[in-house]
Amino acid sequence: MATSSIRILIVDDHPLIREGVSAVLSGQSDMSLVGEATTGREAIESFRRHLPDVTLMDLRMPDMSGIDAISVIRSEFPAARIVSSASGSRL
Repeated sequence: MATSSIRILIVDDHPLIREGVSAVLSGQSDMSLVGEATTGREAIESFRRHLPDVTLMDLRMPDMSGIDAISVIRSEFPAARIVSSASGSRL
């Protein structure tokens, strides 16, 4: 029985975060990276294009916040599964 991998979209304006998550995913046989975006607007377009199973979304981005991008994505795709974080936050 063939199993399909979990398709993941990474959205973060920090290249090191995207590279790190990508590196972790590359070692997972049941997950695949389908796209990356660096802004909220790119996130919306990438989601529409790739229809990922899970989106990892940074909340703090320069042009459009992750919260706003999530709102747009969920208005079009109510069942979208999105995990959010605020990378670059100060302790």
